[in-house]
Amino acid sequence: MNENSNTPKYTIPPAIDLPDRRWPEKVVDRSPIWCSVDLRDGNQALPNPLTPEQKLEYFELLCRIGFKHIEVAFPSASQDDFDFTRRLIDGGHIPDDVYIMGLSQCREHLIDRTFEAMRGVPRGIVHIYLATSELHMQQVFGMDRDQTMARAVESVRQVRQLADSMPDSDLRLEFSPEEFTDSDLPFVLDVCEAVFETWGKADSERPLIFNLRQRSSGVLRPITPI
Repeated sequence: MNENSNTPKYTIPPAIDLPDRRWPEKVVDRSPIWCSVDLRDGNQALPNPLTPEQKLEYFELLCRIGFKHIEVAFPSASQDDFDFTRRLIDGGHIPDDVYIMGLSQCREHLIDRTFEAMRGVPRGIVHIYLATSELHMQQVFGMDRDQTMARAVESVRQVRQLADSMPDSDLRLEFSPEEFTDSDLPFVLDVCEAVFETWGKADSERPLIFNLRQRSSGVLRPITPI
């Protein structure tokens, strides 16, 4: 926008007050963990989604490329995605160093269904998400901030209990405050801190992952564990 323009079409975003910021002087000295979401990203909603055989071929290709985190399905969204997750586990298709990931909304019955699909997985990540923007909270879910916070905590507590019921599996949590870029940052921080506190048992060996999602996601994303 021309600085001399008086048009109200574009607003200037407010500055973020971070006087103690330290990241500009940080040096990236190790590669991030790359996660592929090709097998999940919208596949459950396509008119002509990948067939189970195509998904298996794609999964094996991603493993050969070297991906260690692969989001394979939205198990509660369709029977095909549920069955594909079971096929990977029951068929022994998951390499020893690969974590498969299942996506779920923060809704009790969908989380239950996701764990049903991932029962017996050797290494897995349950990825739950909840919108934190004011527009989405109010207009889509009819929820306020307190209700959204409570839903996040209840969902993480449910995941923790179900994960503890599978002691032979290395199960981890990924949490996404969806529409992060349209959300109030202090509120998102409060939600993430509550998620961290509720999950517990997070360390460098078995980290908790926060995925700060925009309106839409691409087919690749770097993961920085916390």
